[in-house]
Amino acid sequence: MKQLQVGLEDRAYPILIKEGLLAEIGKELKLRQIAKRYIIIADDNVAERFGGHVVESLRNADIPVDLLTFGHGEANKNMATVEKLARELARLGVDRQDGLIALGGGVSGDITGFLAAIYMRGIPFVQVPTTLLAQVDSSVGGKTGVDIPEGKNLVGCFYQPKAVFVDSTVLTELPHAELLNGLAEVVKYGVIYDADFFHFLAANQKSILALEPAVVEAVVAHCCTIKAQVVEADEREADLRRILNYGHTLGHAVEAASNFEIAHGMAVSIGMVAVNTIAVGKGLFAEEKARRVKELLQGFGLPVQVPADLDRQQMKEFLKTDKKSVAGKPFFILPLQIGKVVITDEVDEALIDAALA
Repeated sequence: MKQLQVGLEDRAYPILIKEGLLAEIGKELKLRQIAKRYIIIADDNVAERFGGHVVESLRNADIPVDLLTFGHGEANKNMATVEKLARELARLGVDRQDGLIALGGGVSGDITGFLAAIYMRGIPFVQVPTTLLAQVDSSVGGKTGVDIPEGKNLVGCFYQPKAVFVDSTVLTELPHAELLNGLAEVVKYGVIYDADFFHFLAANQKSILALEPAVVEAVVAHCCTIKAQVVEADEREADLRRILNYGHTLGHAVEAASNFEIAHGMAVSIGMVAVNTIAVGKGLFAEEKARRVKELLQGFGLPVQVPADLDRQQMKEFLKTDKKSVAGKPFFILPLQIGKVVITDEVDEALIDAALA
């Protein structure tokens, strides 16, 4: 088992990575004594696929457990779902000695974390991510929240989990599209933070796509290590942590304009190529390096072009309400070289138009 640590003083927590860990979660929770009882929160698809395994693991460890579900998909990441789940917790008699388990991808993690933060003004929760995107990114760092019609993740808070349990073998049971959805976030880490990791990804594309266990575990562990380092330095996204939004500002606009029919990772891939176009246009990033990033994304089978049928003006309106915008002016994470980026709001409209073309 690989064990990493997110060092946040009294809010520090471990990230455990191991093949087959899903079956051992009960034992790990018993050892750590985070809560007396747990409520698993999962969407209906994840509950059907993995919910029974986690319930069994907890019951084998003599831990009381219940399972609550909500409809799958980004469209259900809203206040109505949070209210429904909160009322179900109340009916179950959940109190501050109980905890939640976020089982699933980024949507489950965001909803469950937010619910844990606001129910009885805060109860503990743990993350059990079952998608690559959640394993390498959204399960670590304490970002929680839901969408409203005006934008993605505009209602939420920072609330750290007590532990993150990553079982890389669950990825073999997921649709190929879910793997691709996470690979965009994996590539992100190489561009923003670690050129050597970027080159590793380029050299091991076939092994990663084939889900070779040792390679996948190495990729997940390295991404979690980078995320932990960034979060430790800037927990609440005041400065450094904003680099994790590379490709996300435009990516979220693509997601929203598609009515969330384009999955998050796919949109981020499109967003990374788009902001690289801005960086090249500003003379910050070499065109040849932008091409290498685009080729790596394409090699993984990820989209690199804003769909022609999306309303460009609508996307620009979404940029103004992005949660990282100030006075309606969006910030962009622009690469200077592979492994190094800069944060800026100095991007004129012509460059944005070119990126969205």
